[in-house]
Amino acid sequence: MSYHCTLLTLFALTALHRTGPMLGTKISAAPLMGTASEISREIPVQTPDVPKASEKTGSVAIPGRRTLVLTPSLQSSGGIQRYTRTLTCALEEILGSPYVRMIAAGDPQVSRRTGRIKLSAPARLGFAWRAFCGAVRWRPDLIICTHLSLGPAGWAAKLVTKSPYWIVLHGIEAWHELPYWKRTALKHADRVIVTSAFSREQVMRQHKIGSEPISSLPCTLDEKLLSVAPARNDRYPQLSNEQRVILTVARMDASEQYKGHDVVLRALSSVIGEVANLIYVIVGDGDDRPRLESLAQELGVANHVVFTGEINDSELVALYQRSELFVLPARTVVSSPNPKGEGFGIVFLEAMAFGKPVVGPRYGAPAEIIRDGQNGFLVDPEDPASVAEALSRLLADPDGAVAMGKAGRNYVRAEYSYGAFREKLREALAI
Repeated sequence: MSYHCTLLTLFALTALHRTGPMLGTKISAAPLMGTASEISREIPVQTPDVPKASEKTGSVAIPGRRTLVLTPSLQSSGGIQRYTRTLTCALEEILGSPYVRMIAAGDPQVSRRTGRIKLSAPARLGFAWRAFCGAVRWRPDLIICTHLSLGPAGWAAKLVTKSPYWIVLHGIEAWHELPYWKRTALKHADRVIVTSAFSREQVMRQHKIGSEPISSLPCTLDEKLLSVAPARNDRYPQLSNEQRVILTVARMDASEQYKGHDVVLRALSSVIGEVANLIYVIVGDGDDRPRLESLAQELGVANHVVFTGEINDSELVALYQRSELFVLPARTVVSSPNPKGEGFGIVFLEAMAFGKPVVGPRYGAPAEIIRDGQNGFLVDPEDPASVAEALSRLLADPDGAVAMGKAGRNYVRAEYSYGAFREKLREALAI
């Protein structure tokens, strides 16, 4: 047993050197291992506000494999954390709460220069030890690592318990060459979960993995947002009843200029020539905001742009409702050593859920969500003229835009609801 313990600790400590740019802040001391509900008392974890399986579909929870979930810190509200909460909630409904246990990493350190988050050495050691002890004591039938960086711990635990393990891939973290430990853990995983067909293609191409062990489990809409009461819009005097509003919701980090705020700004001048009362609202913040504000001034469109900074859900709901359409021409680059792009594009689901037509890139994961000409338009994300044309078409045909928005809302409800997520997970567990 000491040999396996040494192996696991070495593997985990060597490989768990970075938990990705979307992890949270330091969490309070957590139990060695516990159910999601038990850990929720230590960590403020919010689960999807939806009926239980028995209430929603008439089915009952199916007791099954004991499942150990290895997760990053869950205190923040990033995309990986939301996905992990949704996954764990669905597992408990499918398998029953006693069959699901969770171990979360903690104590991440934020780089002031890059904004990336790195686990401290004590945190790596603590997580490796808790993962080892949890696997040995409970002997799970399945281990799920909800981030690639946790994969080596799942692989090492398998050496001890012989339990199969899954790795969840969220996007760009797996679109390039990987360090040895991560690469080996990925190749030895019994199942690889991807959130988009685009990621599936990149993983198969980059890491020479066949299609058989890969399953798709796309992100789901946070249905709680739809029930949030909207805030009053008087915070933004530019948004009078006469103004027509287009919306972007995305971080403005210098490391994420691929999101395309600048392309929309360059497209804006020609659109304003046709729609003089147009206002472009940008929700989010980051160290690239000053550059974008200066660009708006240089292009002469600053009076038609509102930078809101970080806002709460109530304010976000009000802006979704107030806008006529959503635009995010995010570029995807996979040919460089540092790939860039949206791993899924959850904000497109949000916009469609509020009945808004969307404008997004014709290449990359978001292109899977957008049905060109049905719930929005696909554009060349590097061409302001292409973006301008799509915006102008939607603004020139309000009735058509509303029809697209309704189609998008129905599409999201059918394909990306929590219930759909849970049933896809049930199918993966049955394989």
